[in-house]
Amino acid sequence: MTIGQSLASFAVVAALLTVIPGLDTALVLRAAVSRGRGHAVAAALGIGAGCLAWGVAAAVGASALLVASETAYRVLTLAGAVYLVGLGAHLLWKSLRRRGDALPEAAPAPGSLWASWLTGLGTNILNPKIGVFYVATIPQFIPDGTSPLLMGIALAIVHNVIGMLWFACVIGGAGFMVRALGRSRFARVADRVTGVVLVGFGVRLALQHR
Repeated sequence: MTIGQSLASFAVVAALLTVIPGLDTALVLRAAVSRGRGHAVAAALGIGAGCLAWGVAAAVGASALLVASETAYRVLTLAGAVYLVGLGAHLLWKSLRRRGDALPEAAPAPGSLWASWLTGLGTNILNPKIGVFYVATIPQFIPDGTSPLLMGIALAIVHNVIGMLWFACVIGGAGFMVRALGRSRFARVADRVTGVVLVGFGVRLALQHR
C-alpha cells in the first residue's frame, strides 16, 4: 500500500465515521445556534485538536495503554462520563430556566471563544473510545517503511479536514434553521437536544465495558 492509497482508504473510513450523527455534531450545532458562528467554529477546532492529539498518541503507541490497562481505561472513561453528564445537565437546566426568557433574535449569546474551544477539546480528550478507535485503525494504514509518527499525524489531519468540511455544512444548516425558526426557539431546542445527547453519552460511557 502506497502513502496515497493509505490516505485515501483512511479518508473513506473517517468520512463514514464523521457523518454519523453523534456528540461532536450536536456540540457544533448547539454552538452555532445558541452562541453564533464564531463559537461553532471554535468548538469544531477544539474537536479537531482532540482528534489530532489522539492520532499522535496512537501513532507513537501511547493510547495503546488504554487497550492494555483496564484501570487506565476505566479512569479515563469515568472522567469523561462525569464531564459529559455535567455539561449536558448544565445545558438542560439553562434551557428550562430560560423557557420564558427569549434570546435576542439578532444577537447570539455572548461568551469566550476560548471556552467553546475547550468544550470541543474536552469532549474528545476525555473520550477513550476515540483513542481506542485510533489505536485500532491507524496502524492498519501505515505503509511499510514510513514513519509511524508522521503517518499518524497525516492520517489525523485527513480526519480533521473531513471533519471541518462536515462541520461547515452543519454550521451553514444551522444558520438556515435560525432564519427559518428564529434564534430563541431553535436555541432552546438545540440546548435540550444537545443536553440529552451529552447526558446519554455520559451515562452510556460510565456503564459500558469494553
